[in-house]
Amino acid sequence: MPPRTGRPIKGESKRDKSLQLRMSEQELNLLDECAARLKASRTDVVNKGIQLVKSELDKK
Repeated sequence: MPPRTGRPIKGESKRDKSLQLRMSEQELNLLDECAARLKASRTDVVNKGIQLVKSELDKK
């Protein structure tokens, strides 16, 4: 059986969905600053933000 090819899955689930969004230069600078301070990718910062919003909504 041949070895698996392709990019390995990062995290617990496959990331096969894509999202495109428009941001102002200021918003993009904030995102980049957060990513640099966390030593994470832009995608990781956005995902962390989604989790924070979800936890705030669950508290209500």
